[in-house]
Amino acid sequence: MTPHNVTALTDPPDADEAIHEPRLWRDHGWTARVIKNEDDEGWAVEMLKQGEAEPALVGPWTMGRDKKNPKPLDTAAFNTLVKTAAEVLRRHEQALDAQLHQRVVVDGDAGRITVTLDIVADDDDPSALLSATTAAGDTLAQVRVSAGFRLSAGSARRWIADDFRRPD
Repeated sequence: MTPHNVTALTDPPDADEAIHEPRLWRDHGWTARVIKNEDDEGWAVEMLKQGEAEPALVGPWTMGRDKKNPKPLDTAAFNTLVKTAAEVLRRHEQALDAQLHQRVVVDGDAGRITVTLDIVADDDDPSALLSATTAAGDTLAQVRVSAGFRLSAGSARRWIADDFRRPD
């Protein structure tokens, strides 16, 4: 049962319609909802980006003056929450990109060689593409490797020294 002053997120009247209530704000593709903190007696706020199933951010929320109920959401608080939640998503995307696309530069007989590992995160058939290019951008080699292949300066040098044969 939804309290009378909280609109259920599962049945929005219109996902694009702005809502500005004390415990629920929806605007600019984001929803902020003040919820009871399950871990203690306080309150929390969750930020949900439109179209996403999980909140981008859940954090503590300030108590109101009566020290019982939560402080109502307002424009300044909502804008700060949107900025913070967007930054959390951006950092998460950067970390995922860094895991899936790795790169090292090593010196070889032909000069500087950039070795990249691009992981294809497929649930059924994960794999990766190991590539070597010259400083001028010419491709020296490309081989498919296990998604678990560990790229380092050492593994790149060994691959180059082994005439770009597919590593075991």
